[in-house]
Amino acid sequence: MLTEANPYGSRTLVVERDEMSSVAYLCASGGTVHGAVWLANHVPAPPTVDLERPNAGLPPVAPRANTRHPSGRPPLGSLRSLWFEEGDGVALYENDELLAVIPGWADIGEGVPGYARDAVGATPFARSLEEARGELEPRLEAARSYWEWRGGDGAWASFQQFVMGHLDRAVGSAGRFWDAGGGRLPTVGITERPPERDRGHTILSTVGMSCQRMPTVERYVDRLEAYARIELATATRGDPKEAARLLMWLGQYPWHSVTWLGHGHTARWYHRPETFPLGPAYHGVALLSGLPGLPDLSGFTFGGDAVRWLWLVPVTADELDLAAAEGHRALAERLPADRLLRST
Repeated sequence: MLTEANPYGSRTLVVERDEMSSVAYLCASGGTVHGAVWLANHVPAPPTVDLERPNAGLPPVAPRANTRHPSGRPPLGSLRSLWFEEGDGVALYENDELLAVIPGWADIGEGVPGYARDAVGATPFARSLEEARGELEPRLEAARSYWEWRGGDGAWASFQQFVMGHLDRAVGSAGRFWDAGGGRLPTVGITERPPERDRGHTILSTVGMSCQRMPTVERYVDRLEAYARIELATATRGDPKEAARLLMWLGQYPWHSVTWLGHGHTARWYHRPETFPLGPAYHGVALLSGLPGLPDLSGFTFGGDAVRWLWLVPVTADELDLAAAEGHRALAERLPADRLLRST
């Protein structure tokens, strides 16, 4: 009935029906189902939950006590979607009335389905939309406002100007600017800040990551407004174009992989170690929110959220293994405070 990818191409909404019921799935690019919600019965409801249909790959049928239409309802009307700003959740409308929501925290593997207008109470297939409206409506209004703004004339140019102005004040004059988006959302660029005054190294920063919240953050932290928006930065005394490859590597990663990046996270270089931009001794990076000897880039906000700059610090294969085994605090205790400037 409907197949639509999110603006980042990382999730697809699929709405299906047969003669008995309709259901919506939220799928990864490879087809794995991450979220799902029953939408409607088109035949009289059974007295109890029937797991045979979903186990056979068919749309589930809600039991009599859990549907507003126990006798069944006609096929769904005209459908349209509204994606969350993060791209990890979606709302579905029937004839412009809210029909269902599959939020980013829905996970059928953990028994957390989406919310449906026709659902009563909770089943493995759907939860009552009416009972969750107070939580969901502000998110949907924010998503609607965001996409209206993002599609307006001059939205990206004005955002870029605000970020560049903040960096002018925090770091110094801008040099070259590279596109790191490749024509896909999210739009991301890289700004270069050459050495000046008593600074003998170039600083590079992404511009554009903070224009949209990262996916899945609310699964892991309570203060979404403090962690959902980031930009990445690094420093080098070498060729800035080489160091910029790190930012190109990770600049769109959260939205295309449906994950988030935060202080203490690590990332292993995707290619052969000898191709690592900051030298073959390193196999990846640690992301740290503040480093001695480098400028404080805080103070920028967007959409009511604080924007955090995370510095990309090169780390060895052993250090990546240490972080995986013992956590980022163990790694941070062993990293030299000036590792980034020493290594570049």
